[in-house]
Amino acid sequence: MMLDVQEMHGYYGKSHVLQGVSLAVGEGELVTLLGRNGAGKSTTLKAIAGVVQPKGGHVLFRGRDVAGMAPHRIAAEGLCLVPEHRGIFKLLTVEENLKLAARRDSPWQLLDIYRIFPRLRERRGNGGAQLSGGEQQMLAIGRAMMNHPRLLMLDEPVEGLAPVIVEEIVAQLKVIKAAGVPILLVEQNLEVCTQLADRHVIIEQGRVVYTGSNEAFCADEAVKDRYLGVGLAA
Repeated sequence: MMLDVQEMHGYYGKSHVLQGVSLAVGEGELVTLLGRNGAGKSTTLKAIAGVVQPKGGHVLFRGRDVAGMAPHRIAAEGLCLVPEHRGIFKLLTVEENLKLAARRDSPWQLLDIYRIFPRLRERRGNGGAQLSGGEQQMLAIGRAMMNHPRLLMLDEPVEGLAPVIVEEIVAQLKVIKAAGVPILLVEQNLEVCTQLADRHVIIEQGRVVYTGSNEAFCADEAVKDRYLGVGLAA
């Protein structure tokens, strides 16, 4: 198993936000983490990445427990988080952003990123602040790929984007998945999730309440209505 989270707890001050979260991502697998707003999805990703320090439980990444390690050390292990706010350097060009993240041991080079994200090749001399929201998201993902991720975590990558850009990003994530990079995806767009996922995990009030295959999830309207409040077509 590439990632095996076991009974992970997390707090914001005295607020017990994560209450024994357990989930797993296998080699080459794409798993979505679903739930209503405030359920604990983003906090789960941050706790795995060390941005929020987990209290109790284990985060086994490639067999090593990284729970409690500093975020930069976890990232150096190959566990890469693309946060909701994207975090690109807006005063640097596209190419400078990508080169800044490059690791010598990474199989992903500039030409690979430009092949997957042709818009970035076209905008390679533009500053980050000159990019559209969709292009900034592509840059954030491309920069993470330059850092040689052994597992990629994405927080709401298509939120607020135009449908045509969403289609592009879905196609790009399919290419990354086909290359064997495991992905843990937080996303509200169920259509996007069901196009990409092997399995789905649902979290509610800081606890995992459902885990199932994509096929089982798509067929179970009761689960979607109960825990997400929407049908698949919504």
